Amino acid sequence: MWAALLAAMTGGAGLLMVVDGGRGTRGAGGLTPLVATANAPSSLEGIFSLGKEVDRDRWQAIVIHHTGTPYATPESLDRDHRARGLLGLGHHFVIGNGSGMGDGEIAAGYRWVDQLPGAHAIGRDAEWLDRQAISICLVGDGDRREFTSTQMRRLVQLVLTLARELDIPAESIVLQSDVAQTTDPGWYFPEAAFREQLASLR
Repeated sequence: MWAALLAAMTGGAGLLMVVDGGRGTRGAGGLTPLVATANAPSSLEGIFSLGKEVDRDRWQAIVIHHTGTPYATPESLDRDHRARGLLGLGHHFVIGNGSGMGDGEIAAGYRWVDQLPGAHAIGRDAEWLDRQAISICLVGDGDRREFTSTQMRRLVQLVLTLARELDIPAESIVLQSDVAQTTDPGWYFPEAAFREQLASLR
């Protein structure tokens, strides 16, 4: 099922340079701006009017990650990513678990607001994924415990909203572990149930 996606990513990756997609876009040392979408709204259509016009030609896939930690906020992730040499939060969206962020709270990072490549992927096709895929990161350690039901509901809602608006097919919605030697987003990620809920995209 993943053969076509992997073939496309492999071909595209060979043509790309290794860069941090946020290079040159942030003020000196300032925290990257974040736009939070609270739990309450049932619709996420507002994510398409947060900053620049959505670059519909860029976004061809979605990659799901976890923080690998029980607690995180966009600000703590931003600091961690800066410490790793990036220019701020590497993901486009972060979904909270109630520890640091509200349970199911969605934060859109500057890379989405400014329509910039991410800095999130690992593996053979990381360059292509950073440039062409939207990164969604769940707060939590999926190797140690399950994600909350609210988190998973909001993840599905966000993925379906993005995929339908940007014509991203279900086979181009991947876990980091599908495309790299890692367990991310963790052994406890409910992949079968997640895939079942994406069936409407086919």
